Amino acid sequence: MFPRENHSNFGPRTAVSLAVQRLLVSLVATAVVPTIVFAQTVEPPPAAMPPDGEAGMTTGTQAQSTVLPTVSIKATALPGELPAPYAGGQIATGGGIGVLGTGKVMDQPFATTNYTGQAMEDGQARTLADVVVNNASVRTQQSSGGFADVFQIRGFPVQATDVALNGLYGMVSASRMPVNLLERVEVLQGPGTLMYGMGPNGSIGGAINIVTKRADDEPLTRLTALYQSKGQFGVQADVGRRFGDEGQWGIRVNGMYKDGQTGIAHGNQSQGDGSIGLDYRGKKLRWSFDAYNISENTDEFRPQIGLGTATSVPAVPSGYTNFYPGSKLKLRDSALTTRLEYDINQYFTVYAAAGEHYGTSRQNFPYAFGMTSAGDFSVYNGYYDAYNRTKTVDLGVRSHFDTFGIHHTLVAGLTTLNQEQGYFYALSDTTAPSNLYNPSPLPMMTAPRGEPQRSSHLRLNSQQLIDTMSLWNNRLLLTGGLRRQTIGADNYDPTSGAQTSTYVKQAITPLAGIVFKPLSNISVYGNFTSGLSDGGTAPVGTANAGQAFAPYKSNQYEAGVKADWGRVMTTVSVFQISQPNGITNPATNIYAYDGRSKVRGLELAAYGEAFRHLRLMASATIYDARLEGTAGGTTDGNEPVGIPHYALNLGADYDLPWVPGLAVNGRIIHTGAQYYDAANTLRLPSWTRYDVGVRYSAKIASKDVVFRANVENLFGSRYWIQQGTYLTTAAPRTVLLSAQIDF
Repeated sequence: MFPRENHSNFGPRTAVSLAVQRLLVSLVATAVVPTIVFAQTVEPPPAAMPPDGEAGMTTGTQAQSTVLPTVSIKATALPGELPAPYAGGQIATGGGIGVLGTGKVMDQPFATTNYTGQAMEDGQARTLADVVVNNASVRTQQSSGGFADVFQIRGFPVQATDVALNGLYGMVSASRMPVNLLERVEVLQGPGTLMYGMGPNGSIGGAINIVTKRADDEPLTRLTALYQSKGQFGVQADVGRRFGDEGQWGIRVNGMYKDGQTGIAHGNQSQGDGSIGLDYRGKKLRWSFDAYNISENTDEFRPQIGLGTATSVPAVPSGYTNFYPGSKLKLRDSALTTRLEYDINQYFTVYAAAGEHYGTSRQNFPYAFGMTSAGDFSVYNGYYDAYNRTKTVDLGVRSHFDTFGIHHTLVAGLTTLNQEQGYFYALSDTTAPSNLYNPSPLPMMTAPRGEPQRSSHLRLNSQQLIDTMSLWNNRLLLTGGLRRQTIGADNYDPTSGAQTSTYVKQAITPLAGIVFKPLSNISVYGNFTSGLSDGGTAPVGTANAGQAFAPYKSNQYEAGVKADWGRVMTTVSVFQISQPNGITNPATNIYAYDGRSKVRGLELAAYGEAFRHLRLMASATIYDARLEGTAGGTTDGNEPVGIPHYALNLGADYDLPWVPGLAVNGRIIHTGAQYYDAANTLRLPSWTRYDVGVRYSAKIASKDVVFRANVENLFGSRYWIQQGTYLTTAAPRTVLLSAQIDF
């Protein structure tokens, strides 16, 4: 039994799971199905173009045109019409940016990165966090094996619930999304409120959109055997077919199951997921439907702990250590989404999308306090069970027209999101003394486990109007728009059910963007955007837990230059983002807002195929972050919590020319020192992680086979990872093996 399932009318989990299982068995059993290739309406890539790893083709070099590309701001990416991969195949030439549709990177007035299926497969990414960490401006605030993926983009936290699924917020797991269900991962650096609307947690550092898999023109039946150290084994299946006289109907089914020991002392984890994606692509009508189910049972998950009033940062314990022996975690997530688009004529396209998601978590939630510099602390055991139920709708119209020689792409639409959340929280009657380096088992729980009760109801409604104008033969692109966002929030006492607070607030978030192309391969861009965030509530564990705060706006200024050199694309950008600063006072344990965090940064990035057979992803971000307007000016000029001075990434993938099919790869991730507290008295040292890998592609019995081996954290580096006022250890050395075969 899992919390709140008994009082929900939404029950796709069982239906989705059975449907996926039946379709998977049926499709695998009929591995050879006649398929008619659908003639794509978009311009196909040259023969040497390095395709997406999901297409099952070989890597090559992209041919470049000397003519300025036609501006294409289209509807959400259609099946078979994802932007082509760039040279090297790891990054795409474009991607979606919310209501603005799908466009080329060189035409977007933002810093964006679009990861392909090839990048995910060759890196053996397991969750979304393993993908986005390839960008120096993106860091994860949890390590693998923890409760959830939490990201940091441009120095600001982005919660897992603020990840969009095919452009819809609220449809993903509040903990983590497995990568085997995904075709692309699109990352927008900077506030995405105008393009995507406000997310449930109002993250402003950036926006992440995940694109689910669609059936390709070529039939696919793929099985993959998996292994993860210490002893977790699994299997993964991926089946896709197209049907109809022009291949207009498609079905894609994915499933994965893993079970065994984890990289945490006495840890064991079972994970399973299944998804189905249906689509129709006609001349005027496009339709898609997605459903997924995810489940996870974990004994001994990676813990978090606060430093309390410790006067120095304790030494980092082994990554295999669980501070709280006896912890357990169960996660369940299910979602249904659909999207429809129809071209009324050459000038107007209407679109509609809707989705529903239900997720539960059930865990032992220890509460530690009194940490000393020697690693001593006291700990309560606890229950923290939660649920969230979300429904969302996205409606709009896109129009294309000319006025006085200026081409316009005008988008008008509205979005609505309703989310109910609830939890049950209880602590043990006693505490246990413990130590980071020799942890004690959690105290026994004597209190009965209750059902989660409603704690909040969030309503997000918005209307937007955005115009992109193209001038001077597409050399100048101007984008301007407004979104009116309404936030309604009701908070409740989960114990009594009484309403504790309510508010309704409105705000206008603007966007102004410009792209100028002085040369065919150069784009100079700039933007001003605002992000709107729900003020949220004080977190569990603080003295004022549950206290609601008013929403707030955050502003970003950004400018940069993108250059496409044919085989390598480079970006240089500068930005400034400011946001109210939320902190927990270590002395009073009260959570409140105090002043603002102003973050300035310089970003450098390069990706592509630098030389024949050599693929690169390199980036660097330098931060200048300061606190302003704090109470009494006591911490003015200090650095905000958890923002490093700099972050560096270097990844390389090389085909060994003397052994056909053999490739090696490596990745270096480095993060500079950062402060744990707003007073800047506790400083976390910098850290570096090294990853390596090898893969071999061959034909065995006329079947395409790929063997992969990766080692993350090769040297077993120990370092702290910070999320707010909590720390967790880096995952230890982890070995990943897989054997993939296409039938």
